Amino acid sequence: MFILMTVITSFRQVMSAQTTSDSIDLFIKEKMRQMKIPGLQLAVIKNGRLEKSSSYGLANVEHQVPTISKTTFSINSMTKAFVGVAIMQLQEQGKLKTDDSISLYISDIPNDWKSVTIRQLLSNTSGLPNNIDEKEQVLGNGIEEKNWELVKTLPMEFKPGERFSYNQTGYYILGKIITKLSGQHFTRFIEENQFKPCNMTATQFGDSNDIIPNNAGSYSTIINIDGKWINDGKLHNAFATFPVFFRTATGIISTSEDLGKWLIALQNGKLLYNKNSVQELFTSAKLNDGHIDGFNKLTNGYALGWPTVEREDHPAAAPVGGMRSALFVYPQDNLSIVVLTNLQGSNPEWFIDEIAGYYFPDMKVKNGFGLSKNLKLLRQELIKNKFENSFKIYSNIKRSKKDFSLSEDQINSWGYQLIEQNKKQEALKVFKLNTLLFPKSSNVYDSYAETLELLGNHKEAIINYRKSLELNPDNNNARQFLESTK
Repeated sequence: MFILMTVITSFRQVMSAQTTSDSIDLFIKEKMRQMKIPGLQLAVIKNGRLEKSSSYGLANVEHQVPTISKTTFSINSMTKAFVGVAIMQLQEQGKLKTDDSISLYISDIPNDWKSVTIRQLLSNTSGLPNNIDEKEQVLGNGIEEKNWELVKTLPMEFKPGERFSYNQTGYYILGKIITKLSGQHFTRFIEENQFKPCNMTATQFGDSNDIIPNNAGSYSTIINIDGKWINDGKLHNAFATFPVFFRTATGIISTSEDLGKWLIALQNGKLLYNKNSVQELFTSAKLNDGHIDGFNKLTNGYALGWPTVEREDHPAAAPVGGMRSALFVYPQDNLSIVVLTNLQGSNPEWFIDEIAGYYFPDMKVKNGFGLSKNLKLLRQELIKNKFENSFKIYSNIKRSKKDFSLSEDQINSWGYQLIEQNKKQEALKVFKLNTLLFPKSSNVYDSYAETLELLGNHKEAIINYRKSLELNPDNNNARQFLESTK
């Protein structure tokens, strides 16, 4: 009986894993269709082993070459996470401390730079001037000596530790420090101390100038015009070259399987022997005033080369690169997910949590993941009451919880989430609640009217678009709708 039960349990686990895997495949293929992603590679690492490795679509559109496990992708700024590991390896060797001033290792720097620490370089809080221009071109025509001399003439952007500001100069300096303290070029140090120990046979430094076997083409619907990124909806070839001295900031080519090997080695003590080193690597830097800052509302912190997702449930360390590749490490969940694509602008960091939701159902957006604590409470009560009497429910919660408050943007965003989940009636009631809570906001009436029209209630939509336009005469969306109904 014991053997039979063991077999049944194992069978169920296998079937569950297969169902999860198949569901992820369907999700990925639909996401690629929606976002027009030509090729994608996925790796899922669970409990210290490679749980899933899959390739989808085309590595090369022109020649219709399929993406395979050996296909390599540029990981762009995810390279910075490798630099963070390299610095922590040097710290474990006793050659530096992350809170050391860079002046201990680099002498030819302006006086204003001398108080900047290695930690501030890694966390993009240094205040140093950037060694790229507004079009993301390397200063000095890519010549290292010219770049270094030019950037040293520029003023500091802010006092060290005062703000978060993405900065490439800091990573150039980190490369100089790694080269000086290790006795070998930083690229060789990373190869010898990370690529080789992890058996990352497909991984190397490179760019569009290099001939790399099995390398995916690079595409974009985004082009830079006068320093601004514009999405014209058309697929373009994208080319990127990185001077060798710039390759601490960006420059690694890899596969999702290789990155999976690297993540397993990192968390199993093969790259960093002290668990405190990994914890320090993943810990978001605090600014001088004590708060944490990052790129956006998702990657809202930055650690030592690793962007972070600071939140109560399922926090993550989350390197991103080139608006096309990302990996999330969920330290509390023994789960990591790598997504590499060949489309600049696919920004997979925005859907990796949804993949994680197939392993942890509470991470699914449809189950309220990503909502604030107060919004989750409101959601729970509204679901109990089938979204009826929403204003009364809100008022009751407000009376019972003094710290309960929600912004119109929070409620509005949730309403649009419900529409995406094809819960239009529920969304309508949420938008209606927002008009009652924020009756002087043009935007809430606009969203309510939009949903009314979506549900075929044309007359009510007109009434609310008129209200929105009264509150904000510059609301072009409302004006255009009303003009179209004349």
